[in-house]
Parts: sequence; C-alpha cells; structure tokens
Amino acid sequence: MLALLSAAALSACCGRRAASDGGPDASACDLFLLIGQSNMAGRGAMLAADSLWRPDGVRLLDSTGCPVQATQPLNRYSTIRKSLSVQGVGPGVGFADLLREKTGRSLLLVVNARGSSALREWMPGSDYYAEAVRRTRQAMRYGTLRGILWHQGESDSSSPEEYLDRLAETVAALRRDLGCGDVPFIAGEIAPWHRNAGRFNPVIGRIAERIPNSACVSSKGCAPLRDSLDPHFGRDGQRLLGRRYAEKTIEMCYE
Repeated sequence: MLALLSAAALSACCGRRAASDGGPDASACDLFLLIGQSNMAGRGAMLAADSLWRPDGVRLLDSTGCPVQATQPLNRYSTIRKSLSVQGVGPGVGFADLLREKTGRSLLLVVNARGSSALREWMPGSDYYAEAVRRTRQAMRYGTLRGILWHQGESDSSSPEEYLDRLAETVAALRRDLGCGDVPFIAGEIAPWHRNAGRFNPVIGRIAERIPNSACVSSKGCAPLRDSLDPHFGRDGQRLLGRRYAEKTIEMCYE
C-alpha cells in the first residue's frame, strides 16, 4: 500500500500556490472525474514506453484517497474496476497530455470506471455512483472540480431511446451531491464500427439539448483495438479520443 503523503507533499503535488494571505490556493489544482465503462477504464494495449509515462503536474487519486504521481493504467486505483490485468491505455492519457500542454495547469484525475457497466449501474443510489461521489469528495480536498468526463453506452446501445433522460438524472445528482453547480459534463461517442453506433451516437450527440452545460466528442477516426467486432478503441484511438475530450474541456472550462 502506498504511504500517505505529508501535507506539504500533497500541496506540492497539486501545484498549489501561496495565496495572498499565505495559505494554499486550492484552485491551482484542477480536478476531473473520469467515469463510465471499459473504454473509459482503458483497454488500449500498453507499449513498453507507456510504463515510463509520468507526466509532470499530473496526479491520480489513489485507493486511499491521496494524490500520487499519475502512471498507466489510469484506472489502476478504481474501486469498482475489473482485474488490473485487463486495464490498459485510456482516454485520460491524451486528455492529460494536451490539457497540460495548452493550459499549464496542475491536474488531479479521479478515474473510477468499470468495464461492461450499464447506465442503470450509474444511477443515483447505485454502488458505482456512490463511489464516484465518495472519491471525488476525497479529491476535492486538494483541488477544484472543473469537469466530468463520461464514456459509456455500449451496454445500452441497442435501445437508447430513454438514455438521455436517464443520464440527465445521473448528471443532475452528481452536480447536486458534489456541490459543483453546472460543472461541464462531456460525453464521448461509442466506436463508429459498433453494431449499434447508428442508433446510439445520434442520441448521445444531442446531449446538449437535454443536459445543461454538456457536450459530446466524436469517435470518428479512432481505430479499434483488434477489428470491427471489438467495441474497444486501441491505444492510438484512446489517445485521440482523450485529446478530443481535452479540446472540448479547454473550450468549456478555460476559454
């Protein structure tokens, strides 16, 4: 188990500046919650170089509720994940890289995804929902929640007619329970080669019509892990999707 960080180390790892009164400026650390099913958890095959990914200024909330250096796979500390052996490269990598490059802000990521999970398992009152709230509250001791990234839908793609209404309940509850107002909520399309993409992606693409301060990012051009029968994005596809999440985040949170 990782040792608890000292107060000084926690302050440093979130890039906190000294405020005018001499105290820490919590807003110097930008917090993002990343939740959903397997493509948010990350299934991209990891290369040897990925084990060396230790970006400056990017921290990950560990299983004890402490910020630690971000390393891959980012879903490693999820309290609801499947086996660690199936976790791989996820969109959080491209997201963090581009966001750091464009904003220079120190980041704290809460990645708490679960492969194969359906939307009903993320509704208020569910265990997955409760863990997302609990862990985000832990992280809010060290920074300010700036956005929620969501990638889920493969499990619900065959009958998406009521998807946005149900997702709106989850988003409203998250915002209420985290006390974060209308914090940006950004969703991603499922793989364009998925057998139900033609049903689901037009629905999630209308998210802004149903949920205030929300947006959707495209999965076009994100290559598969294996072939057209595989619902997962490969390593490069995951990173591209993550950069699109970052571009939309910059537009909604920093401009």
